[in-house]
Amino acid sequence: MAALRTALHGRRVQALPLSFGSLRNASSFKASDMVIERNAACKPKPDSSNLVFGKQFSDHMLTINWSAKVGWEAPRIKPFQNLSLHPATTALHYSIELFEGMKAFRGVDNHIRMFRPMLNMARMQRSAERSSLPAFEKEELLNCIKKLVEVDQEWVPFSQDASLYIRPTFIGTDASLGVSPPSEAMIFVIVGPVGPYFATGSFNPVSLLADPSFVRAWKGGVGAYKMGGNYGPTIAVQNEAVKRGCQQVLWLYGDQEEITEVGTMNLFIYWTNEKGEKELFTPPLDGIILPGVTRQSLLDLARNWGEFKVTERTMGMKELLGALDSGKVLEVFGAGTACVVSPVGSLLYGGKKYEIPTMQNGPDLAKRFHKELTDIQYGRKASEWAPLVI
Repeated sequence: MAALRTALHGRRVQALPLSFGSLRNASSFKASDMVIERNAACKPKPDSSNLVFGKQFSDHMLTINWSAKVGWEAPRIKPFQNLSLHPATTALHYSIELFEGMKAFRGVDNHIRMFRPMLNMARMQRSAERSSLPAFEKEELLNCIKKLVEVDQEWVPFSQDASLYIRPTFIGTDASLGVSPPSEAMIFVIVGPVGPYFATGSFNPVSLLADPSFVRAWKGGVGAYKMGGNYGPTIAVQNEAVKRGCQQVLWLYGDQEEITEVGTMNLFIYWTNEKGEKELFTPPLDGIILPGVTRQSLLDLARNWGEFKVTERTMGMKELLGALDSGKVLEVFGAGTACVVSPVGSLLYGGKKYEIPTMQNGPDLAKRFHKELTDIQYGRKASEWAPLVI
């Protein structure tokens, strides 16, 4: 019986990579069909020095509706407004939804750029397939988003310390309490100006709680996809971290208590390994790690520099604590779209606080990454990673 369950489980897992889009392949919407309705009552823009992350929104939004009967409708940019949803909407009951996190930056030359946006589009496509939502063309959605940024370009902060956050969202909208693929869906995109993600500021160290009784994701699950269901359940654990005097959670997994992610960020450790080599490593994309755009960018930069070893590998808490005790750890930091790079200063595990010497070591590498990425994002350094919007 156990062998039969194993065989069936293997077939089920192998079935997931099949293209869901090919099963429900309606021709994609086209950015050239865009309908634009301008907002006649635009709001005053907030002071970019006092922005709170995710609280201010621009004057317009993008919506694109889909149904199994007619396929994709024309994209629409319209005045920012509430959505009207049936109480039985599948996204509300069964979390048939996903989202992305992107940014647009006003450069030193006053041009507006995005940062590696096709990586977000590719990840959104993968999340849609896993969510049984309909297929779309990545380039067409990106062109629609660029048009929205163009329409609301005055909302892109005139600041090198702020940006325009872009939140593409994809939800099942059919009115049904049955657990089945949606017959109606909607992509909508909202944008708004943001400052630093953490209250501590843009480059101050955060403290972490590591408690193996809390798990963010597991093998065979959906931890590698950007779905809301991966985030809502973490709020209670985040609150627990605050109660214990920490700011974020270091998520552990499995019997070896593998370190995986930091809050909503990918994790990086820069250390002197057992061979005496300087090494930067991050957990591998093994199904429980979100393939972050910033994560990929840091790996690409480090490998291009060729100055130290770059590895994607697992590390358990026992190995990490041993490395801390022996002084091998140089820097620990998280990386993500919202925060860019965030240094880690301490770790609470098993009731004991462990100091991490990130700030004592500069942190030279974390600051270098931060400067390299922000130089590209704000146009101080030319790069194909930052295509122009306007």
